Amino acid sequence: MSDSKSHRGGADRERINVNEDYEVRYWTQQLGISESRLREVVGRVGPMTKDVRAALKS
Repeated sequence: MSDSKSHRGGADRERINVNEDYEVRYWTQQLGISESRLREVVGRVGPMTKDVRAALKS
């Protein structure tokens, strides 16, 4: 699935694309973390939001 800027919801919110500024802004606000922390966690566990949230809780 490509990252469509016109479809921001549903399946598009299951992945975090750290190469898109608007997604980095959205996810850092949603998760209450810095950009560097977001990039570190996504690099470690992958782009799936459920995995990122789980990693931040542990």
